[in-house]
Amino acid sequence: MSSLPDITEFTGSNGGDSMQYNLNALYDKADFAWILTSTALVWLMVPGVGFFYSGLARRKSALSLIWLSLMSLAVVSFQWFFWGYSLTFAHDGSAFMGNLSMFAMRNTLALPSSGASGLPDLLYAVYQLMFAAITPALAIGAAAERGRLLPCIVFIFCWTTLVYDPIACWTWNSNGWIFTLGGLDFAGGTPVHISSGMAALAYSVMLGKRRGHGTRELNYRPHNVTHVVLGTVFLWFGWFGFNGGSALGANLRAVMACVVTNLAAATGGLTWMLWDYRLERKWSVVGFCSGAVSGLVAITPASGFVQPWAAFVIGVCGGTACNWATKLKYWIRVDDALDIFASHAVGGIVGGILTGLFASSSVAALDGASQIPGGWIDHHYIQLGYQLAGICAGAAWSFTVSCILLAIMNFIPGLSLRVTEDEEIRGIDEVEHGEFAFDWVEKERDFYPDSTVIAGKPVVQDTTHSVSESASEKRVADMA
Repeated sequence: MSSLPDITEFTGSNGGDSMQYNLNALYDKADFAWILTSTALVWLMVPGVGFFYSGLARRKSALSLIWLSLMSLAVVSFQWFFWGYSLTFAHDGSAFMGNLSMFAMRNTLALPSSGASGLPDLLYAVYQLMFAAITPALAIGAAAERGRLLPCIVFIFCWTTLVYDPIACWTWNSNGWIFTLGGLDFAGGTPVHISSGMAALAYSVMLGKRRGHGTRELNYRPHNVTHVVLGTVFLWFGWFGFNGGSALGANLRAVMACVVTNLAAATGGLTWMLWDYRLERKWSVVGFCSGAVSGLVAITPASGFVQPWAAFVIGVCGGTACNWATKLKYWIRVDDALDIFASHAVGGIVGGILTGLFASSSVAALDGASQIPGGWIDHHYIQLGYQLAGICAGAAWSFTVSCILLAIMNFIPGLSLRVTEDEEIRGIDEVEHGEFAFDWVEKERDFYPDSTVIAGKPVVQDTTHSVSESASEKRVADMA
């Protein structure tokens, strides 16, 4: 093969001629290995979201939340191939959005990506795909227990195109307006967490409250804490690739990102758990898991810019703010069933603001190339303004477009967002899947073959023995 030409010659029909040149020679093999590993780690986070949400919900809709996380991965994989990557990272895109110059992955091979000059388009595309896939998976949990599944699939495709792609372009494409302004978002505080949290809030508003909201009927505990723990394990483990991989190479900056990620998760989990202990005098496993995720969310925009001491502060602030934010849904009268707004939107906002305070030019320089003016600790006080501009723009865009999209969908025949009251009583798993997360549900039917559902409670039709209301309610409580 010939020696490598000037990089500008790599603009052929497919991003480089592998028959004439060794395209691998342009890039560091260690970087390839780390980014591919990080891609697999972030992939694991998607079912982690499903298990986390499934455990928090009631048994009768548990399977649907795991399924929705996998649907997000599948639908966005197609969308990203079809036009998502091009709309986000096209080399000649605008400050707001890319174009279709890389439609269906055309010209996507060895040319350095517009979001990472040290990585080829093809590698960067598959890594960023995982970010695009997990974002609607986070948001769509707002449909828990009362949302129809077909509209969820349509929403995932349309929302990724209209909301995620533009915000990610603003933030990470070298032509994006937040990028050129000087906003700092290392791994997705605004494109991933704030956008998904605001979309979840919009979905909760447009979908309406669950049946029995505000009554004892919805005063239930998470049905499977083991699923919550399993989801947290997947998320925490995968976040090393989420934040560490965002260094876009095998370097000290990636190591620092992993260090601060782990520290923020630990301190966030401990903080949330202690806040709950203050009220309940119990060491809550769900509280620790929720806090760990909140700490991870808060450190995400800052992870490639801050020292470990700042990660401790961010973890404490993230765990505290997200814990307190779970009360906001009662003030604004919105049924955010899984507290997605509190954990992701609020956590992302806290992390973005603290990035403006604690960002350090010396940490950014650990990759050997990046130069930033830093945040307040480097006496660059305007940085907080840049952070607020990106946060407000991303939050407003996500909430507004999500509401408009959902309102339009709800008027299209076949895309009404919500199941009927009877279907909500029976559960999404039975109505939409005909399958269940646990075989125990089917065993109940074997035990009570003649039972019917009245007001959400199975009542045995028996002409010889009456079932007392209290006993029936006890059995329902056990089954819920």
